[in-house]
Amino acid sequence: MKRSEQRILTTHVGSLVRPPEIIEAIQASERDQPYDEQAYDRDLKAAVAEVVRLQAQAGVDIVSDGEFGKRGWSQYVAERLGGLEPEVRPEQDRSPSRGPDEGKFSDFWNRYRRLETVAWLPQPAFSRALDARELDGQTRQVGWVCNGPVTYKGHAAIARDIVNFKAALDGVTVEEAFMPVVAPCSVEATRTNRYYASDEEYVYAVADALKEEYNAIVDAGLLLQIDDAWLPMSYSRLLAAGRESEYPKWAGVRVDALNTALKGISPEKVRYHICWGSQNAPHTDDAPLREVLPLVLAVNASAYLIESANARHEHEWKVWEDVKLPEGKTLIPGVVTHSTNLVEHPELVQWRISNFARLVGRENVIAGTDCGFSQNWNLIRVHPTIQWAKLEALEEGAALASKELWS
Repeated sequence: MKRSEQRILTTHVGSLVRPPEIIEAIQASERDQPYDEQAYDRDLKAAVAEVVRLQAQAGVDIVSDGEFGKRGWSQYVAERLGGLEPEVRPEQDRSPSRGPDEGKFSDFWNRYRRLETVAWLPQPAFSRALDARELDGQTRQVGWVCNGPVTYKGHAAIARDIVNFKAALDGVTVEEAFMPVVAPCSVEATRTNRYYASDEEYVYAVADALKEEYNAIVDAGLLLQIDDAWLPMSYSRLLAAGRESEYPKWAGVRVDALNTALKGISPEKVRYHICWGSQNAPHTDDAPLREVLPLVLAVNASAYLIESANARHEHEWKVWEDVKLPEGKTLIPGVVTHSTNLVEHPELVQWRISNFARLVGRENVIAGTDCGFSQNWNLIRVHPTIQWAKLEALEEGAALASKELWS
């Protein structure tokens, strides 16, 4: 894995806004409507090539495939894991609360959920979503449950994604390339177990299945990024139940399951990403970074991507004043955020990078983003044009920081 030996390198978390033709095909599939699968495959290959080119053009050093071959950062496992089945639930049986934040700001959350998944969808998908009201949870909620042994069946899908990505990389000059995948915890936490004797047995079964995907990516010569939003987010759920004291033990089991899945993979090939959920929301019940950091650093990875640029967590760069980054590891803090359409000034990005570099060493910092810009095909956090402006600001800020830190 490359390090910032001569300048601050840049990267991001992985997901980027999909083009309209990809969104239209996925929406048709979601609604069990016919679509041209051969045209989709052609469009997908072309879209991956274009998004890689645009990342390089924006100055991103370590690029992804935009996650274009997936429906969402964790939703894609529905197609790649056996043993999971959909379940339609009434709205009143919606998934458990995020935490006290949701009750405190209930009026906000009720409205926000109706708008969250359609805000920047291209036409005509946007109009259909509003007309059918299928995407906002008002008519139904489709959850996933585990009703049988978890197996991996995504071999063709991951092979397609790898082939498309490597073909796209042939035409650009970048430092490295990575593919994001979901962590076992972030599958288990949101897909109810109705088969295994315990949730611990369930999460280890998920880890064993996902290991096949992890190995395929590393064997292809790509960096593996593990996305694990639910490791820190589950703190809020336990807090809501008055069980926050159980969090270290609960999360420790999930980290061990992930490390089991990573067995045999060099940490030099692994990046681990956490966030506190991507919503443009209050976040008043988020876990403090200090609560989560020992668990994060226990993951067998070489680089740690941590949400650090939003207004609820930006101050936590100071944690590194008394927490030592392990020798040989890289910190990839978010220095631009994904949850607002405000574009960060490059000098702000420079300041954020420099704060981390002074505490952990300039060579140990790569500049990143808080989270992905479009975690699901229909969940777009900023306008597509703004994601590129943010990535350009990231590159400009990293250049300013490099000049300062190497002067």
